[in-house]
Amino acid sequence: MQRIYKILALTGLVLTASCDKILDETPRDRFEPGFFKTEAGVKGGLTGLYSGLRRLYGQPYYYNATETGTDEYTYGSQADGNFRAADLSGLGIPDAQNSRWDVLWNTAYANINSSSGIIANGTEANMPVSLLAEARFFRSFSYFLLVQTFGGVPLDLGGGILEYNTTPTISSKRNTVPEVYTLGVFPDLIKAVADLPDNPRVTGAITKNVARLTLAKAYLTYGWWLQNPNSIPTYPEVGRTDPDGHDAAWYFQKAYDTAVEGINSPGPYALQATYYDVNLAQNDRNKEIMLWADHTEANAQYSESNITGWDGGNGQNQAGWMTTWYFQNIKASSNPTTWSPVDAMFRTVQAGQSYSRPWMRMTPPIDVFTKTFSDKTQDSRFNGTFTTVYRGTWHLNTARTEQTLYGANFLPISKNGKVLSFLPSDPGGINYSTSTVFNDNTEAGFLAGRADYVVPLDKISRNIYPGLWKLGAYRKSTDYNDDKIASSRPFNILKFSEFYFVAAEAAVKGATVRPGQSARELINVIRARAGKWKFDVAENVARVEDNSAALTNATPTVIDINYILDERSREYFGEGYRWHDLARTQKWEEYAGSYRISATAGAAPTTVQRTLPKYLYLRPIPQGQIDQMDAASKVGYQNPGYQ
Repeated sequence: MQRIYKILALTGLVLTASCDKILDETPRDRFEPGFFKTEAGVKGGLTGLYSGLRRLYGQPYYYNATETGTDEYTYGSQADGNFRAADLSGLGIPDAQNSRWDVLWNTAYANINSSSGIIANGTEANMPVSLLAEARFFRSFSYFLLVQTFGGVPLDLGGGILEYNTTPTISSKRNTVPEVYTLGVFPDLIKAVADLPDNPRVTGAITKNVARLTLAKAYLTYGWWLQNPNSIPTYPEVGRTDPDGHDAAWYFQKAYDTAVEGINSPGPYALQATYYDVNLAQNDRNKEIMLWADHTEANAQYSESNITGWDGGNGQNQAGWMTTWYFQNIKASSNPTTWSPVDAMFRTVQAGQSYSRPWMRMTPPIDVFTKTFSDKTQDSRFNGTFTTVYRGTWHLNTARTEQTLYGANFLPISKNGKVLSFLPSDPGGINYSTSTVFNDNTEAGFLAGRADYVVPLDKISRNIYPGLWKLGAYRKSTDYNDDKIASSRPFNILKFSEFYFVAAEAAVKGATVRPGQSARELINVIRARAGKWKFDVAENVARVEDNSAALTNATPTVIDINYILDERSREYFGEGYRWHDLARTQKWEEYAGSYRISATAGAAPTTVQRTLPKYLYLRPIPQGQIDQMDAASKVGYQNPGYQ
């Protein structure tokens, strides 16, 4: 089974330059088992595992798989077949050939086998248990991702259950979901929590609380699987019973207790003071971020992405590109009376994280702005998630000398002035006339007396919509940044804030709570932070304001799963959480069975129906995996519905 047995090649993990201890290992083509019997070998193998995070997080097709087809994203106007099929709205359906969950399968199994090699050989050589615990984390983390996505998956890669394999094999047998959790997920995570230090051995390394958060999420997810409220099928078929004799309530309680322990024993982690601080590029790798897939603009080898010129590399962070529309199409005039169109906006290093490379593969539906983020004035998370104002950046291009350009109505736009604004709703009176020069063949409209083009959020289209500010590209260097370079920012994976959500969800599912840490009290910690403002991204000015009391008072006295899911979307919108959240809670069809989008900006929204049969809760085993197996192994291997 060649997709599963392969040994992960080593590349370096990039960490902040200010840290005294960083992972900076010599790249090797392959690991040999004996290499893992030395401390240098174990550390080198671990570096390869950290590097493997870049194969998933920020990788555009995996990002698409976790977001498109949910209530957070539909396909954009330039989406290819993979993105359109993922939307499940009549333009294709994910299958074993086109479903890009193969990115997860291939990466996870490479990491699993390397982890097993480190654990087996490192244990034999009496390597420090804290180092081996990092490998245990990666193995269990990978299995946790796999079992959520595909159902039961193989625990034996050819050398035995959880054994390191170096011999090619073309046979494979899937284990059941309970076997994967009780053999491949929980034991390693429990051991990792016991053996890992509170503080990372190097910046960005796995710690006790990183493993603890993953363990809490695994308990929570398995509890939902055992309960199965909407009768979602599993595969390989097996009864919804736990081999260890525990019921769903037991696992919900374990999820709550484990998450609360993480909150009460934070180690080096903490919530940021404001939501803006969490996602500001200049504040990357802050104390709230517990695990990230790292990148750097300083070295292409350790970023696995070109740092100048055309994009390239195996681990590029291109997720933000997928959600960015072609803002550069908006023009302004260099002449105040005669339409002389010129580019008003460029993506340059100085422009900031609102100006990522446009690819227009993914579009947020209208209800994101009318329902999920209905509060745009007190709750800072709307402002700290989206780019809703696009400003003139022409002056940052050294070839341009204009002090003023002229936008809609031939009104002047100064440097950094507003070129296009998304309005909270349609105020009426917007002119979208294509015969008027001001819109310059875009879908944007204009209002009398305004120099900026306008688009109402309740009438966005697949061509024009707010970009995802929180994932926006950013560079510290001063060289001109052409729009082909992938983001050199880290992609965040685990956050300290999620402890509060996991504990709250477990409490809603019936866990006995501790004083002061009920579901409402836990969620209100997050909502109180959401009410605190530091900076207004849209207006590009400081905004010191505290609406915490208003937000916490508005929290329902009794919250339910839907409220938790709504808050999770406000907190983690567009970060790759959403499909797993909806699949875990079996709310996918309820939340994403239809959505609204306008055919062109300003037009009345159209409701689009999605077809979400229950078999889609399990993603297809990649065809590339099945093609390399022997005939006997192929029988019954694929998830039902994809044959």
